Amino acid sequence: MTSGTKGTIRIGIGGWTFPPWRGLFYPEGLPQKEELDYASRHLTSIEINGTYYRTQTAASFARWHDATPDDFVFSVKGPRYATNRPLLAEAASSIERFFASGVMALKDKLGPVNWQLPPTKRFSPDDLEAFLKLLPASVEGRPIRHAVEGRHESFRTAEFVALLRRYGAAAVVTDKLGLPLIPDVTGQFVYVRLQQCAEAVPTGYTPAALDRWVARAGQWATGALPADLPCIAPPAMHSLAGREVFIYLINGFKPNAPAAAMTLIERLSGQPA
Repeated sequence: MTSGTKGTIRIGIGGWTFPPWRGLFYPEGLPQKEELDYASRHLTSIEINGTYYRTQTAASFARWHDATPDDFVFSVKGPRYATNRPLLAEAASSIERFFASGVMALKDKLGPVNWQLPPTKRFSPDDLEAFLKLLPASVEGRPIRHAVEGRHESFRTAEFVALLRRYGAAAVVTDKLGLPLIPDVTGQFVYVRLQQCAEAVPTGYTPAALDRWVARAGQWATGALPADLPCIAPPAMHSLAGREVFIYLINGFKPNAPAAAMTLIERLSGQPA
């Protein structure tokens, strides 16, 4: 994690319970109940994926809050019941249930909520705007940040970028083949999901690839834009310095994701603040 003249850069993985990580990322014999504690002391953020599939309890969120360091942050995937539907405009009850389910027990460790749309969902400006209007700006007095992951190629349009800017939501940046790359900055933070970890590379990504993401993260964090990721729409008139950046190593060859995340953290720690 780096901070100072830059915004904070957080690096992590998706979830923390994955059997192939035992003996590879987690030490042999580490009790499963201690895995979150271990992961949170080697990474600076984790994207909670289980919330996408099922409702979690307030007790679970409170336990995860208490098991992690003071400066740790979780991002959370919004429930599929809100996003996997013909009309996003009809998601109000699912969104309300999600925020009433106990997620606010993460308190100050609640980072952005990633609303991941199915890859078959096409961009519909009116429907998406209706959905964005349903997303709360705050819950229980705490500001809520939102990211939208449009996974159909139709989202790669300046109209999508403009719509997210209007509502202050971030466009999720992904490097997964077959998904649209949308590197435009649309909110006050940047949300990246990297999904090309290779089995043949112990650190998941080659040193050159990791260096590229280190440079991009640093540029985003200082309010600049990576020159090697051409934007779809013209940049916003006012560039925001001190952006917070979240980068998650998600898939590809998942066993190598923690090594990739830790290597990114090490490389970032050697960058000037």
